Amino acid sequence: MSTLVKDPVCEMDVNPDQNQATYLGMNFAFCSEQCRQRFMANPNLYIGKPGHVAPKQAGVKLIKKRRMHLAAPISIDEAGKLVEALQSMMGIKEVNVKSDMVEISYDLLEATAEQIEAQMIVIGVRIGKGWGERLRRAFVHYEEECELGNLEEGDKPCCSGRG
Repeated sequence: MSTLVKDPVCEMDVNPDQNQATYLGMNFAFCSEQCRQRFMANPNLYIGKPGHVAPKQAGVKLIKKRRMHLAAPISIDEAGKLVEALQSMMGIKEVNVKSDMVEISYDLLEATAEQIEAQMIVIGVRIGKGWGERLRRAFVHYEEECELGNLEEGDKPCCSGRG
């Protein structure tokens, strides 16, 4: 029987060969593909850099609140399925569905808007597709990438070298 290890993203106990990934010669295991993806996108958020504690290890939470527009209003049954599917994801704190709008709060260290949107598509919920909505979602994705990248860099000196 294997000794359980901690998923570095959500801190759940997992089997050491579950959803494995190798980073810098170290093996990591994850409770889900979602956690593996989060780790591989920004590993230093979860394991730190030499001499620095990782934001996740320091207890940092990046709670985001977003509104996502749907292509059309959904029924009460569809809304229930959507809420259930999203709440099954790591990092999801709250989900509310009102007609053609989804309000969600989540920890960016555990889930991204892009992952949430992908889950919505998998269960058959159509996200708004107008140019304005596409641009808004692209901006949110970019903003999240930048925020995580900045947090991962930590105490890096300024680009001028004068720090």
